[in-house]
Amino acid sequence: MKNKKIIVIVPARGGSKRIPKKNIKYICGQPMIFWPLMELSKQFKPHQIIISSDDKNILSLVESKGIQSYFIRPANLSDDFVGTVPVAQHALNWYESNVEEVEYAVVVYPTAVLLDIKNINSSIELLMQDKSIDFITSVTSFPSPIQRALFINQDGYAEMFEPENYLARSQDLIESMHDAGQFYVYKAEALRKGKTILNSSVKTWKIDRDKVIDIDTAEDFQIAENKMIFYGYHKYDKDWKF
Repeated sequence: MKNKKIIVIVPARGGSKRIPKKNIKYICGQPMIFWPLMELSKQFKPHQIIISSDDKNILSLVESKGIQSYFIRPANLSDDFVGTVPVAQHALNWYESNVEEVEYAVVVYPTAVLLDIKNINSSIELLMQDKSIDFITSVTSFPSPIQRALFINQDGYAEMFEPENYLARSQDLIESMHDAGQFYVYKAEALRKGKTILNSSVKTWKIDRDKVIDIDTAEDFQIAENKMIFYGYHKYDKDWKF
């Protein structure tokens, strides 16, 4: 990664319906967004971090840790229906128009409280080595085969999505994975073009399932906090800064 121009984009919208002010809600002693930022500070300098937010309180908080606030995210990119890609694309375009052009862009969610910088570093190295990849997405495995998943049909009865796999052995089924909700590592050119998993050459970086939690509900929040305590995340330098 030496001498490569890399930025990290953290999309941190202010609004959250299920957990109000989720991105700055305190968890294990500090605002949630501080946890991934604290991990990112092990590798990146403050000028490499871009917080994309429509909330001045969030921007003020990250500024207290030494991160410069570059812009306020436009309202048209701040509602419930806007995906991560256009938000990250906007941040990249702003940075390249106002600061300098970059080669790689890492997107990290503010809820990635169990983030491990080693996973990001390894993903960047993989992306640099393989010229065919557009980006890498963090994933983890489903706890059970999705080929045996059930749904409730129109008559109210349980039915299999793939009944042909009813008798299949678990070891004979293809392992299925889902987005870990932690990070993506892009070649900047792919992000400029707004590439997604639907129109790109994408590889995965697998993360231990126990280190993954999607925080959308109060129950998720409690599970995340329990995991953080188990792994010792509550023991940190309260005066840390970039």
